[in-house]
Amino acid sequence: MVNMEKYLQHPIFKVVSELANEMETQAFVIGGYVRDLILVRPSDDIDIVVLDNGIELAQKAAEKMGCKGISIFKHFGTAMFKSHGVELEFVGARKESYSKDSRNPVVEPGTLDDDQKRRDFTINALAISLNKDSYGELVDPFRGLEHLDERVIKTPLDPDITFSDDPLRMFRAIRFATQLNFHIAPETFEAIKRNADRIKILSMERMTTEFNKIMASPEPSKGIYLMDDAGLLEIYFPELAALKGRESVNGVLHKEVFNHTMTVLDRVALHTDDLWVRWATLLHDIGKPSTKRYVEGQGWTFYGHNVVGARMVPKIFNRLKLPQNEKMKQVVKLVDLHMRPIVLSEDEVTDSAVRRLLFEAGDDIENVMILAEADITSKQEARVKRYLENYKIVRQKLKEVEEKDSIRNFQPPIDGSEIMRTFNLEPCYMVGEIKSLIKDAILDGEISNNYEEAYNFMVKVARERGLTPIE
Repeated sequence: MVNMEKYLQHPIFKVVSELANEMETQAFVIGGYVRDLILVRPSDDIDIVVLDNGIELAQKAAEKMGCKGISIFKHFGTAMFKSHGVELEFVGARKESYSKDSRNPVVEPGTLDDDQKRRDFTINALAISLNKDSYGELVDPFRGLEHLDERVIKTPLDPDITFSDDPLRMFRAIRFATQLNFHIAPETFEAIKRNADRIKILSMERMTTEFNKIMASPEPSKGIYLMDDAGLLEIYFPELAALKGRESVNGVLHKEVFNHTMTVLDRVALHTDDLWVRWATLLHDIGKPSTKRYVEGQGWTFYGHNVVGARMVPKIFNRLKLPQNEKMKQVVKLVDLHMRPIVLSEDEVTDSAVRRLLFEAGDDIENVMILAEADITSKQEARVKRYLENYKIVRQKLKEVEEKDSIRNFQPPIDGSEIMRTFNLEPCYMVGEIKSLIKDAILDGEISNNYEEAYNFMVKVARERGLTPIE
């Protein structure tokens, strides 16, 4: 019998042990916390299963530890509170049964064995006794410890039943395989394939929560490839699945966009943990299928795919229940701008072009450059080397122009209100036109980014339009 007492460092375990003894019940720490203890991974959630009234034990434990603000969910038989920076959840042992059209089970009291059988994977069914006579003993009926050592994802029971009962477990299998760099057992993965269509009963929010965890993993492409192989991707994310494949005209093939996107995503993941920059990377070529054209003498083109892709982002975010806020706008911006550094690296890097990129990218300029640099995936080493060397020039130019002109996130020194006051105008197209001309003059280097030059320029262009400033 494996004893893990030395791992039970949180003070809650001794408290629960004493209370379980007083209440003459059994209690176990179970699930992901045990798994992460063994894998030496940080964990801030502790699940404790009680073979009786989990709520009562939780209330007594919270009181003994001086914790207030306990949350009780009588319908589910659970209670939660925080202690020492960790979220603690207590629940009575239970068994579950499912209907075909829902992932919400019918729950009734059960034994520890019942509770472990209802767990999604063997590595999440591990339990450690907190009772005094067996404190620290590992309860492992499904060889979860062995599977952790083998780095394999398996279900405790028949995988077809496990995944049909709760289809979200298919996403979770792939998520754990990606996060932990495990592999999914062949019979388990085949069951995912057979049951892929069952994810249609899931809420989009739950699927996207799991997908975001895949996206936040060290190598997100692993999970997305697994989703594709299992048949989940085309159901959950058809726009991404549409990037697969290559078309040939006159024997000329275009780049395989799906594999390219996966490569770029993993490269960006090496440089940033920002989920929304990773999302922008995932979507940076999403507009290519609808802009793909074969032009005789030129080959395959994808003109305007960045603009088309940027327009697709809000609809994709809305369907996938992703935020419709500044995060979405950031992704739109990055998708739209991801080609700009490439254009700059091919042409002479002018101050004007750099100013415009700085102005439009704002605080995301570094993210634009990270994405652009990762996007160079040509098999021609000389070409890649040339682009990356040119990007060094672009980066230096960005730094120089920013230091000189303070363009990033700038607002023109003169706004619409001042234009209206100066020329006694009501709101009209002329106000917007003059304001735009001032902005363009600054970005093009015609005038400096200061009030005096901007004012004189405003008067000049206004006079050309028949306007005279009020004295």
